[in-house]
Amino acid sequence: MAQLHDTDDRGFASDNYAGAHPEILTAIAEANAGHQVSYGEDVYTVRLQEVMKQHFGEQAEAFPVFNGTGANVLSLQSILPRWGAVICSGNAHIHLDENAAPERIAGLKLLTVPVPDGKLTPAHIDTEAWGWGDEHRAQPLAVSITQSTELGTAYTVEEVRAIADHVHERGMKLHMDGARLANAAASLGVPFRDFTTDAGVDILSFGGTKNGLLFGEAVVVLNPAASEGLNFLRKIDMQLASKMRFVSAQLVALLEGDLWSRSAHHANAMARRLRSAVEGIDGVTLTQATEANAVFAILPAGVAARLRESFRFYDWDAARREVRWMCAWDTTETDVDEFAAAVRLELLGTPVDSPR
Repeated sequence: MAQLHDTDDRGFASDNYAGAHPEILTAIAEANAGHQVSYGEDVYTVRLQEVMKQHFGEQAEAFPVFNGTGANVLSLQSILPRWGAVICSGNAHIHLDENAAPERIAGLKLLTVPVPDGKLTPAHIDTEAWGWGDEHRAQPLAVSITQSTELGTAYTVEEVRAIADHVHERGMKLHMDGARLANAAASLGVPFRDFTTDAGVDILSFGGTKNGLLFGEAVVVLNPAASEGLNFLRKIDMQLASKMRFVSAQLVALLEGDLWSRSAHHANAMARRLRSAVEGIDGVTLTQATEANAVFAILPAGVAARLRESFRFYDWDAARREVRWMCAWDTTETDVDEFAAAVRLELLGTPVDSPR
């Protein structure tokens, strides 16, 4: 088949736009020869369990799935009864960007809390953590937090532990949406386990696609007592891969060595470079801390539309003219510098720094 796209076309819309890392494609090719038992009884899925235990502890068990929505739905289903509700940020992906899948597929009520930086606190949680025993109210029995958050911020180890303690004291369970978990670990400079297992997280949606996988994520049970039925739920929710070796091999390649870290550190560094390049430009108002691989900014009217003629990116809050710029494992310094020059040219009439 002929190549159908322009490989020089670059953008800052999503880390999902990036292709698969070459080392991931190599891992898929190496897993391809011969026959392996289907539905997870293959040697790559067995190896994945060993690798996950190295990162998250001996009690950890991984369930590879196709995508992040599936991972989130399965995680929440496995820790809640039918009458359970989930407290989450108003910015949470499970609330805004999954077409109500947790509610439509899992039958769970989401109780959302507005937060300015994407991060829940115990005080935020308490605004919805009430009504236990009241048959007229969906029972708040779990909290879901995102690491790194939808606003590009990262929970510290202490912040996660405070939430976990608060949640557990009230008989609830803690889920972490880790679509960009590697970016958070790179930002914090600590192992995954520090802000997951050891901080009290019960179940994790581990993201791979945004960090260089072709496809695939995993539900990782960190507290076996908190979750049940995942083997059955994964099949019911159409997330059980027959050729699971190809999901598991990618995750092994990502996590067995330092590929996850190299890719996440690079994406984060490119976001910091972009922030540094635009933060002094008159007309650019940065709205969030850049703690992972995202930059959020407000631009003057019309500027985003003109920039998008050459570089694709998304509005975050169109009413405020707030946009989101994402960097990926394959974002280059040239990509960042060319985009920053385009921003400067649009706002100041010059593509490079000049004395005022």
